[in-house]
Amino acid sequence: MSALDPFIQRTHIAYLSMEIALRAEMHTYAGGLGVLAGDMARSSADLELPIVFVSLISRAGYVRQDIDSHGRQVTQANSWQPKDWTDPLDAMVAVTIEGREVWIRPWLYRLTCPLGHCIPVLLLDTDLDQNRADDREITHHLYGGDEAYRLKQEIVLGIGGPRVLQAFGFKITIYHLNEGHAALLTAYLLRQFKRDPDSVSAGDSLYDHAQVRERCVFTTHTPVKAGIDRFSYALVEQTLGDYIDLAELKRHSGEQCLNMTQLAFSLSGYVNGVSERHAQTTKKIFPGYHVRAITNGVHAPTWAHAEMARLFQAIIPQWAHEPEVLEYADQIPDESIWRAHEEAKRALLAYVRETLHVALRLDVPLVGFARRMTDYKRPTLLFSDTERLLAIGRKRPLQVIFAGSAHPRDGDGQHLIEVIHQRIRELSPTIPIVFLPNYNMQIAARLVAGTDIWLNTPLPPLEASGTSGMKAALNGVLNFSVLDGWWAEAHIEGVTGWSIGNGEVGLATHDKDAADLYRKLEDIVLPLYYDDRSRWIWMMKQSISKVGAYFNSTRMMRRYVTEAYVRAFPTGHASL
Repeated sequence: MSALDPFIQRTHIAYLSMEIALRAEMHTYAGGLGVLAGDMARSSADLELPIVFVSLISRAGYVRQDIDSHGRQVTQANSWQPKDWTDPLDAMVAVTIEGREVWIRPWLYRLTCPLGHCIPVLLLDTDLDQNRADDREITHHLYGGDEAYRLKQEIVLGIGGPRVLQAFGFKITIYHLNEGHAALLTAYLLRQFKRDPDSVSAGDSLYDHAQVRERCVFTTHTPVKAGIDRFSYALVEQTLGDYIDLAELKRHSGEQCLNMTQLAFSLSGYVNGVSERHAQTTKKIFPGYHVRAITNGVHAPTWAHAEMARLFQAIIPQWAHEPEVLEYADQIPDESIWRAHEEAKRALLAYVRETLHVALRLDVPLVGFARRMTDYKRPTLLFSDTERLLAIGRKRPLQVIFAGSAHPRDGDGQHLIEVIHQRIRELSPTIPIVFLPNYNMQIAARLVAGTDIWLNTPLPPLEASGTSGMKAALNGVLNFSVLDGWWAEAHIEGVTGWSIGNGEVGLATHDKDAADLYRKLEDIVLPLYYDDRSRWIWMMKQSISKVGAYFNSTRMMRRYVTEAYVRAFPTGHASL
């Protein structure tokens, strides 16, 4: 009997993602894309959905970040042991890479919700005795290596993933592609639905595109060109061989190169962006496609601080399974909300003191900025005019905490981390500023609950969604953000938080956004914190009740079920 037998008959949906954040100890994620996938899995378990998640084992993780004495990022492998959290399964499949067989074995992680329902997560591994040394490392480094290494990983995920599911007997009717990394799944399906050449008219394709599109859901997450995987066709031919007719591949992914996002767009029957604004932006980048919008959400029980969760449980006990009832959180007494928040903040300050040997103050507002360090996120917008910032800090004290890693090949992102540390040295005598290294799920949970103000400064329209601000809002932390991604939908000025700028597109908005940030920080945000605590707490409760009640992964998964997955339940299959 296979460990997968309890899942096989009831499972009709497969979700494929290059990364997934299941727990902090398992380094199978790099950032927001993986954390979102993990939250989707947790809500899928809560809702008892008939779904299996597929990702890579990533034994060496993404990166472990340290900061040297000059404020420069230093990275190393962030290895973990699969046997500590997962079980190896008793079957292997092979894919052909560079003309040779590469064997894949899955490991099983059982994700169980508090009510007892369990869903399977399969993590694909090529570190097997049957493979040669370089092939054993294909699934080691998340987003590591060169272009050839990445293509091999995407073959393992997109072609090896469905082969594993087939080998174990899953009858999948819907495949959900989380970003373009898994787009070669469409090539796998094209081969499954290849027509008899004698039945095809001249000029028609040998492949039944309609059958493929009927089975594929594609969620795109980035409007940034650097976030789209592209491979030369010379490399594709060398690596993939004759697995799929090259002319057919070019028909769907472009003549110049294999564009994985384009391939997924062309062969998916349902395509969505991850916020309303992102869907609008995506339509401009990929005209002619029907791009829906399902705005991201976060898993409320995972990201609510323990003190906040206790408050929610006391007044609305069903909140964890039905987070929409958090709309009643505005009925929680002010003193209870503030006490819970102070406990979360006190815990964060203790962690900072233990980690960095810096003492921050409980009674001074704490601004948090934590996300991937890259140019379009503009993490140094706060430092656009340091004299102005110092003047604000002398008038009304504030503290700032940063966290986030840059990709090892992103020189600009690494430079931003150096700049932040330069500003820490320059400004900290007046404005205490710290940088927490090695940002991960555990640090994120501390930050989104323990800060007072959540700062987000992306360059519009490059923020697809963003979920850290949703987690902060769930904990009563007030968002102070550029009007892009999800915040364009959640923002109510002076109620759920504050805007920075007006969401205008283009580099010319940089100075305007900086000026607006300083003006509101000085004239509205800090005075409110110091002079009108009751109004501040009222906004905290509005944030929980208006943002937490809607921007959660339970609502998000229900929408995927009713709008995208409904095709997974043909007549005769068990329904939800």
